[in-house]
Amino acid sequence: MQKAQLKNRFRGYYPVVIDVETAGFDAKQNALLEIAATLTEMDEAGNLYCGETIQFNVEPFKGAILEKSALEFNGIDPHHPLRAAVDEKEALSEIFKKVRKRQKHYECQRSIMVAHNAAFDMSFLNAAIARNNIKRNPFHPFVSFDTTSLAGLTLGQTVLVKACQAAGIPFDNKEAHSALYDTQKTAELFCFMVNKWKSLGGWQEPVSNSDAVKEE
Repeated sequence: MQKAQLKNRFRGYYPVVIDVETAGFDAKQNALLEIAATLTEMDEAGNLYCGETIQFNVEPFKGAILEKSALEFNGIDPHHPLRAAVDEKEALSEIFKKVRKRQKHYECQRSIMVAHNAAFDMSFLNAAIARNNIKRNPFHPFVSFDTTSLAGLTLGQTVLVKACQAAGIPFDNKEAHSALYDTQKTAELFCFMVNKWKSLGGWQEPVSNSDAVKEE
């Protein structure tokens, strides 16, 4: 049942929460330094919950501009010997494999990015995909779910930490601005908002023709 519910819940899309840490705001010139993805799952009752999280430290692409202010903000040293960074193509390929597997499991047609200020994360993901000539991209190239907008509507907050606090989700500011932590918290927030809306009667599993016949 959960396969059908998730497939129907988002019009055939499988939601994956993404967060990136970068060396600036320009997706074509500034480096992608860290990326994390949290897969979503659905239980028998139709409630969404957080699944596996995949994270990679990423090597700056050749010729990338590293803005000092951005590195000071996120605290990343791109050249630290213990970063264990991989190149963009390896990071994206491994994440996409996991995403496609869960997408197939739930019989969804395509995956959709969920992110806080999604346009930013999507711009860096799409730029990295183009740079590395990756053909098998499971994500829709421009459709996304922005938890900033959703949180503003449902919780009256747009900043991630404040939205989490309003939802009763613990948030440690010392851990923030790491793709791994921010992705996991954004995923918790997204699941909370989706499930809350469901509990208020805002979405119900469509009744199929076969189910209608059985009920009669």
